[in-house]
Amino acid sequence: MSAEEDKILKVETKLQKLGLILSEPLKTPPGVKLPFPWVRVRGNRAYISGHGPQNPDGSIAHPLGKVGADLSLKEAYQAARLAALSILGSLKRELGDLDQVVAWLRVFGMVNSAPGFNQQPLVINGFSDLILELYGPERGLHARSAVGMAELPFGIPVEIEAEVEIIG
Repeated sequence: MSAEEDKILKVETKLQKLGLILSEPLKTPPGVKLPFPWVRVRGNRAYISGHGPQNPDGSIAHPLGKVGADLSLKEAYQAARLAALSILGSLKRELGDLDQVVAWLRVFGMVNSAPGFNQQPLVINGFSDLILELYGPERGLHARSAVGMAELPFGIPVEIEAEVEIIG
């Protein structure tokens, strides 16, 4: 596919060509209530709550645990890609069309890190690489933080939140 053709393709068409499936809404563990929206739209901004890696059916994806102890860098990179698909699924449900996103503005990536693990940016690259592949540099380039955390909810290895500009 040429660079010119790539610019014209809709994000959802690119996902299909890559064989990627957006996640269904999160299936929370029994007894867990999450009293907030996954995406909050105000004006021409969508604020995206923290998402972890999910399977297409909405269940929490495995492996769980700390990167650098329970998961390899490669497994954590893949978990960040799955978190991206989770976020895209929530955006699709809220906006109706992923091409409503005109710019990815800010991404905050959290990595459930084992003591001494310091490659958080390489983990969150799993998210950034996929967003750039789907949206291209003009819409997909974003400011970003990648930090280590002592723990994340439900033992997930990665949690990512973001802010995007949408067609207002």
